[in-house]
Amino acid sequence: MRSAFIFTLFLAAAPAWADEGMWLFDDFPAAKTQAKYAFTPTQPWLDKVRLASVRLARGCSASFVSPSGLVLTNHHCAHGCIQSLSSPTDDFVTRGFNAKALPDERKCPGMEANQLVATTNVTARVQKALTGLTDQAMNDARKAEISRIEKECATSDEIRCDVVTLFGGGRYDLYRYKRFQDVRLVLAPEVGIANFGGDPDNFDFPRYCLDMTLLRVYENGKPAATPDYLPWSAEGVKDGELTFISGHPGRTRRLETIAQLEYIRDVELPKRLVRLAEMRGVLTSFAARGKEQARTSETMLLSIENTLKAYTGRHQALVDKRFFAAKVEEERSLRAKIDADPAKKKKYAPAFAAIESAMLKMRDIVDEYDASEGSRAWQSETLSAALTLVRLANEKAKPSDQRLPEYGDAKLAALKATLLAPKPYYPELEIEAMTFSLTKLRESLGVEHPLVMKVLGKDSPRTVATRMVKGTKLREVAARRNLFDADAAAIAKSTDPMIVLARAIDPDFRQVRKAYEDVVEAVVKKNAEVLASARFDAGTSTYPDATFTLRLSYGSVAPFTKRGAKVGPFTDVAGVYRRATGSDPYALPSSWMRTKPNPTTPFDFTTTNDIIGGNSGSPVIDKNGALVGLVFDGNLASLGGDFGYDGTNNRAIAVDARLMFEALDKVYDARRIVKEIRP
Repeated sequence: MRSAFIFTLFLAAAPAWADEGMWLFDDFPAAKTQAKYAFTPTQPWLDKVRLASVRLARGCSASFVSPSGLVLTNHHCAHGCIQSLSSPTDDFVTRGFNAKALPDERKCPGMEANQLVATTNVTARVQKALTGLTDQAMNDARKAEISRIEKECATSDEIRCDVVTLFGGGRYDLYRYKRFQDVRLVLAPEVGIANFGGDPDNFDFPRYCLDMTLLRVYENGKPAATPDYLPWSAEGVKDGELTFISGHPGRTRRLETIAQLEYIRDVELPKRLVRLAEMRGVLTSFAARGKEQARTSETMLLSIENTLKAYTGRHQALVDKRFFAAKVEEERSLRAKIDADPAKKKKYAPAFAAIESAMLKMRDIVDEYDASEGSRAWQSETLSAALTLVRLANEKAKPSDQRLPEYGDAKLAALKATLLAPKPYYPELEIEAMTFSLTKLRESLGVEHPLVMKVLGKDSPRTVATRMVKGTKLREVAARRNLFDADAAAIAKSTDPMIVLARAIDPDFRQVRKAYEDVVEAVVKKNAEVLASARFDAGTSTYPDATFTLRLSYGSVAPFTKRGAKVGPFTDVAGVYRRATGSDPYALPSSWMRTKPNPTTPFDFTTTNDIIGGNSGSPVIDKNGALVGLVFDGNLASLGGDFGYDGTNNRAIAVDARLMFEALDKVYDARRIVKEIRP
């Protein structure tokens, strides 16, 4: 099996094979699905699936499943909303949530849903703005032109526009989204069944998770009309059947150079793994203090555990000698094609050395970058808000195309919605998280570093964190709103301790950011564009790396091999009762003990579809355009998916549509929802 994995990676720069690929909707390889599965998606089919697909602003995918704005996603994607709506006496995470009538549906603080309505290729315009420029000047001009394009597109607060970099800069597309800013919670099962098996079963299979949540988008106080939606399949899917997954994979790095992969392997991932492991320990200890501490830290802890395991898998892929040798051979093959033509060699070959030099410089500044701009708010929601407010006041005084990209006019509506969301605030957790971050700051840079001295002085990390958290008013929406429209003079007068700290550290952060952008980012982006052209010249025809933008993958329901044994593609309801022990994380909620679904109903299943983080919440669709499943995970073999695709064992894991329907009907008595999704 391992050799097949390497073979796949060797071909990463060649046309994608088997079921590999996170394809653009306007460049879907229909001939491949026709050749393998005897099905060609038509343009109307693709358009309907695209419009039925939803992106959640917090890094997940979803889909419309009714004409009245009903949205299906994962429980773990909506966990923050569910926790925000909970209280110490009414914990919806533990006991679940079920709005019995439309007025009972409750607004999720700060949640936004985006629907991709149009894409436009703007490559020529961006590249024209870069003519004759190099490195830093080119990088600045690129950002300015992108900001202008986005501003022209975002004609109202109901529209979001993003210029997306594809193929490392070989192509630029303008994505125009419809924004749904009123998103409400409709139904969520108990976390005990949504995350059944917990961390021990994470990225594994067999699984028994009902990792689903139903939301609804509203417009003008009423359920939004969503005529393009996925009908709920009654038949489900069978072993070997064709499946499509439409979603927003977060980021892959399959086209990066060996120098970049070495940096990820040797520096980036080891640093992140240590930090995540330590933070998990801090949160686990905090949760053990009591029931309320466990409740308030649960969302953060689940996220940390999931990320830690994912990064571990990525690191294991890169330290595997055979895996890395395949990536080296892949680059050697591309270089050989370039070197065979003197003109191409002169044009393209220097790009490899330039990127390598930039990554060496990144090693020199990584500690300061990670300690400042790279982890901007040091695990503090209020400090993050303060830094945003301080920067916003300064950036608004500049023309939009000269600002930091995240403060351009086209970004302000979404920024405001996020910053002013009325989310609950947990001071005790904030102190603990900020104490950890400040401790790591001092550990990373040293006691006498100017930034450390500016932040801590002679005080301990806990003393500073406690003073800041207890003294700030930014936990209140009104305080954040008052400062959102303030100018730099008003910000300068604020005595809020978080604003005072943000004012003090912002110049240091900006200095490190500028160094990174000039000596690393500018060089990498310029030369990544050069290598994109080299691949195009070499005749490569493939999909671009993932960018948290809408993609469509194809595959089929399929088993895989684990520890030498075949693992079937389906689990069933009977299996979850066999696996239940009565103790977490294998304790079934009381609702599942009172009302048991049909034991033969399929529970979760696996497919060969190519996915990555960000695909959580993606619909699994059959060739009729019907919903047959809900992606919530990948198996252990998929964890190297950042860098390559294992066609033999890489599997996406989904909740079966038949199980979701039966649970809604029999376990949760959600008759109005059942009628809505299957009239």
